[in-house]
Amino acid sequence: MMAIPRQKVVVVGAGPVGSLAALYAASRGDEVEVYELRGDLRDPTTVPLNFTKSINLALSERGITSMKHSGRDDLIDNVLREAIPMHGRMIHGRDRGDLWEAAQAYDVHGRAINAIDRGTLNNAFLDELEKNPNVKLFFNHKLTGADFRTNKAWFERRIPGDTPMADDAGIAGRVPEIEVSFDYLIGADGAHSAARYHLMKFARVDYQQEYIDTLWCEFRIPPSEDGDFRISPNHLHIWPGHEFMFIALPSADKSFTCTLFAPSSHYTALENSSQDLQEFFDSHFPGVCPELIEPAALSEQFAANPHLPLISIKCNPHHFNASVVIIGDAAHAVLPFYGQGLNAGLEDVRVLFEQMDKHGVYDPNSSVYTRGLKRQAGFQAYTDQRCADTYAINDLSKENYLEMRSGVKSPLYKLRKTIEETIDRHFPLLGWKTQYARISFSNQRYSEVVAAVQNQSQVLGLGLSGALVASVGAVSILVWKYPQYLSPMGLVRCSRHLACVGLRSIRKFIHM
Repeated sequence: MMAIPRQKVVVVGAGPVGSLAALYAASRGDEVEVYELRGDLRDPTTVPLNFTKSINLALSERGITSMKHSGRDDLIDNVLREAIPMHGRMIHGRDRGDLWEAAQAYDVHGRAINAIDRGTLNNAFLDELEKNPNVKLFFNHKLTGADFRTNKAWFERRIPGDTPMADDAGIAGRVPEIEVSFDYLIGADGAHSAARYHLMKFARVDYQQEYIDTLWCEFRIPPSEDGDFRISPNHLHIWPGHEFMFIALPSADKSFTCTLFAPSSHYTALENSSQDLQEFFDSHFPGVCPELIEPAALSEQFAANPHLPLISIKCNPHHFNASVVIIGDAAHAVLPFYGQGLNAGLEDVRVLFEQMDKHGVYDPNSSVYTRGLKRQAGFQAYTDQRCADTYAINDLSKENYLEMRSGVKSPLYKLRKTIEETIDRHFPLLGWKTQYARISFSNQRYSEVVAAVQNQSQVLGLGLSGALVASVGAVSILVWKYPQYLSPMGLVRCSRHLACVGLRSIRKFIHM
């Protein structure tokens, strides 16, 4: 029996998610070609698609697990060596003129998420890809067309210095275009995905795109005069507000990459006056300016850095036949407030290849025809699993924005967190976890996290209801035994007040 030929896999997008997909395919013996719109991402002059130079990312358990499953020990070691562990949030505020900060641990067991520079992550992945003889990298190539019935794609080659081809009349026309054949194509080219655009010409895709009324702008807290961190490097720092917030993540060079999230109306007002910007920061983000960022630098960065929108995307399916599948932001752009965009994308890769392995795509005894059928079944299983999960994390990320803006200071939020962490610490066999721990420190499916947290909320609500009834009953018994200390009308008012306050608290508690 003749050996089955290798699959040819085209990956569109050389970011972390596309690069990990290329590594998974290469490790299974596929011939892999990676096409990237931008220049080599390791070149510091290459401008990211969002036009900012240094966006820090949060790498947690899902992403780390997916990288480990690539079988590249050097890759995960190189990445984590450059990462900075963040063990919790540090909430900042001001009370009666005095600045304060309060730490909130992410996990009762001391686990941390990792702050990592996007450039460092890109470099590690691309360096690892170049070690593989069955992987080819093509930078400055733009996907312009695809036929997913004949398995062909077309790319414009936009090499710097190339002159567009002239027509018969000698007039410069389009840049050179190449045709590429493939067995299947993986689209990992971000929220504004060209691969998804062409997929939607062939598959009946339910597609939902939403911009929230929040813009973001990047700032930088420089190292201190002695070259050290100005604030704790092992926390995600948050200055919360009801409509906006300012956050800071540590960087390896002892600086902090910061982001201002605020409604577009606030940005419009601030753009008209640099003085208002400083007053705005002093009022809502005490301790940032001038303590951490000089006023001139604050105004300069606000003017120079783009004010960008936030987009969330849901779509179903994530594939068409056995020809194309999309992963990462191309399939499910999520808001950044749970730090799961990168992790969900890397997890896509693990789930996709687990499903292909499960359906026998890499069985050496398969024919080309049966391999295609198995691949289609694997793609369908991937879509079925990931659509449910990515819809869930999309919704959870929106909900977490409210928590980060104001919930972190709420007494009810702190009470629930304390109760759940106490149960987790002292009764581990119950399997009780906070929602954050389930998402950031496990590989539990996002959709299962939602179901588990809803169940926990109901149990806690019943427990609080029981405690409320018991307390009201205790007061009633005391008054019955000692009526001289409280009139009947006083008892009625007291019981009614306790019941109303308790029920309101329970409703809030359950729906947090």
